[in-house]
Amino acid sequence: MLRTSASRVLDDNDREEVLALLDLDPVANVFVASRVRSVGLNSARLGGQMWGFGPRGGLTSLCYAGANLVPVNAGQEAVQAFAERARRQGRRCSSIVGPVQAVEPMWEILQPYWGPARAIRWQQPVMRISSAPLAAPDPLVRRVRPDEFDALLPACVAMFTEEVGVSPDTGDGGALYRTRVAELIRIGRSYARLDGRQVVFKAEIGAVTPQACQIQGVWVHPERRGQGHAVAGMAAVVDQALRYFAPVVTLYVNDFNSPARAVYRKVGFTEVGTFMSVLF
Repeated sequence: MLRTSASRVLDDNDREEVLALLDLDPVANVFVASRVRSVGLNSARLGGQMWGFGPRGGLTSLCYAGANLVPVNAGQEAVQAFAERARRQGRRCSSIVGPVQAVEPMWEILQPYWGPARAIRWQQPVMRISSAPLAAPDPLVRRVRPDEFDALLPACVAMFTEEVGVSPDTGDGGALYRTRVAELIRIGRSYARLDGRQVVFKAEIGAVTPQACQIQGVWVHPERRGQGHAVAGMAAVVDQALRYFAPVVTLYVNDFNSPARAVYRKVGFTEVGTFMSVLF
């Protein structure tokens, strides 16, 4: 049994303190911060719980416990406290993801109870850009229209399956995933180059705060790879993201994905941290 100070479930009374803590690293925390800014800390709206470590007025660490388990600013004692709460609750998440210095020791504690993992991404460089892209943007990359959902969805499913290793159609038949794809289109955060009804390049802006936004779901049609679409497409999305959403654009990528890392460097991204993901 772990012996550590207890964590606690936070609520909307903790919102300002939570946001102040998240704002200490707006790039690393963009996903969690976007959720809190959008819906607050009520568990029903948040789609999970927010755990805090430290007393009210003295929070030092957080952990979002929803579809993903995401530690925030978590040192050794906080990691132990969050892992113990997660162990008692039982696994409800599909992944543990966040800064490697927190996720790795958290997984060491939880592995005997939650293992084995389906996949572990030990090193995922976190990258950012806050100035105009170094490459020329593709002028044909634009926001996807709602009537193009049926054209975009197969590309999104292909990207997800390539990246995660399982299809998003498992479980609920893909209903939740389709809803998310449609929502990103509706709010103007889905971008693509379409030649007719074929998606050549696509990417989404998945999380947005006043300080940063995060690009996700980058994909080029297999028959069109190696033709420069990734660099030009990413340059176009970065240009739009800086123009309309936030002053900093970020993403994270698997360390073994050398082609993607080379693309992002050509666009102007620099590495500023390292994530780790444990996938179930």
